[in-house]
Amino acid sequence: MKIFDAHCDVLYKLFVDPTLDFSKSTELQVNLERLEVSNTKVQLFAIYVPESVHPDLKFEAALRMADLFYERVLKPHPHLKLVKDRGDIDQLAENEIGAVLTLEGCDAIGQDLLKLRTLLRLGVCSVGLTWNYGNYVADGALEERGAGLSRFGRQVVQLLNETGTPCDVSHLSEQGFWDVMDRADHVFASHSNCYSLCQHPRNLKDDQIKALIDRDSVIGVTFVPEFLSGKKDSASIQDVLRHLDHICSLGGENHVGFGSDFDGIEFSVRNLEGNEQYENLWNELQKYYSDIQVNKFLYKNMASRLPVQSR
Repeated sequence: MKIFDAHCDVLYKLFVDPTLDFSKSTELQVNLERLEVSNTKVQLFAIYVPESVHPDLKFEAALRMADLFYERVLKPHPHLKLVKDRGDIDQLAENEIGAVLTLEGCDAIGQDLLKLRTLLRLGVCSVGLTWNYGNYVADGALEERGAGLSRFGRQVVQLLNETGTPCDVSHLSEQGFWDVMDRADHVFASHSNCYSLCQHPRNLKDDQIKALIDRDSVIGVTFVPEFLSGKKDSASIQDVLRHLDHICSLGGENHVGFGSDFDGIEFSVRNLEGNEQYENLWNELQKYYSDIQVNKFLYKNMASRLPVQSR
C-alpha cells in the first residue's frame, strides 16, 4: 500500500506554533512518524495564509511557511525528498517520501505577479486561486457574490499556463471554476467532495466532476466531516466511500484520489483522525474494490496525473 495525499495544512500549524516538532508532535495529524507508519509515498504541503494575517504581512507569512517547509520538514529528514515534477516522483527510492509545496489561495500575492513568480521559483508546484472568500484573483466558494476570475485572475492563470503549473480548483466559486476550466492548461481539485451527496458550497456538482474527468484530471476526496455528511463534527469512513463511489459512477475510477486536509480540519472522520490511520481506509476499500482499484485510489491516479507536471 502506497499513499498519495493531495492536501495537508501542517505548514500552517508549524507557522502558528513554532514549538511543534514535525518529526513527532502528536498535535500534528501529519508528522514524519505518521507518514512512515502509513507508508505515504507523496504528501502535498500547502501554504495557507489565514485571513487573520494583515494584508501587508501575507506575503511574508507565505515566505515563512516556504522556509518552514525547507528548514523544518525537508532539511532534518534526508529521506524526505523535494518533488517538483512527475519525474521526481518516479525517481523516489523505496525508503523515500516525496514532499510537494503548494499554495492554497492567492491572498498572499495581492495584485502582484512578481510575488507569484517568486513563490513558483521557491518550489510551489500547484496553485489554488482562493480560499473560501474573495481576493484580487477570484471569489471563493463561500463568497456570496459568486464572481469568477477577475482581470488580474486571468493574468494569474496565464502565468500558471506559461510555467506549466496546475491550477487547483478546490475552494473556487462555481463561476470561478468554469472560468478556470476555460483558460487553464492544467487543472485538478486537491480536496473536494460531491455536492449531490452533501449540499455544501465547497463541494463539486456533477457537471464539474465530469468536466474534470473529461480533462483527464483528478479529484481528491477530502476528510472534512461537514463536506462528507453535512455534519460539522461527525462522519465515518463509509461517508468517504460514498463520495468516492459517486465519482466512480460518473466515470471517475481513474480520476479520483484523496486529499485529507489533515491539520486543516477542526473535527475528524471516525477512525481516520491522522495520517497513520490511512490503513483503516485501506481496509474498508479492500472490502468493495479490487487491489488494482484500491492502488489507483490511494496512489496511482494522483501520481500519474496531477498535481505536478513535467516541465
